[in-house]
Amino acid sequence: MKNVFAFFAFCTLVSIGFSAPATAGDGTTKTSTRATEMTRRIAEHTRLTEGQYVKVRALNLRLLNETAELRRQFATDATKLDEAIAEMQLRYEWDLATILRPHQMVAYDEMKSTLTAVNVR
Repeated sequence: MKNVFAFFAFCTLVSIGFSAPATAGDGTTKTSTRATEMTRRIAEHTRLTEGQYVKVRALNLRLLNETAELRRQFATDATKLDEAIAEMQLRYEWDLATILRPHQMVAYDEMKSTLTAVNVR
């Protein structure tokens, strides 16, 4: 149950940047800035190496772009949107686990749990 709340809290944090559709001229800049902010936040808690930072930033950029695309694609079907975001989140976590070392993944999980809106401990 705790993981479900953490998952939805993470999805909420990711979706905050996409509450309004981005314009073509500045959507890329906003997405890039948001990916950098997310990566910095992760780097502060997990002490990423430079190579890891680059990979995690690319992963975050992909996550944000996919989230925006899913929101456009499933704008009229909330159930399918939730399912698609859940699947995307699983892929993100799997890909992140291949980049981070085990102790960094533990630090990431702890960071994620502190970001939840409802702390269910």
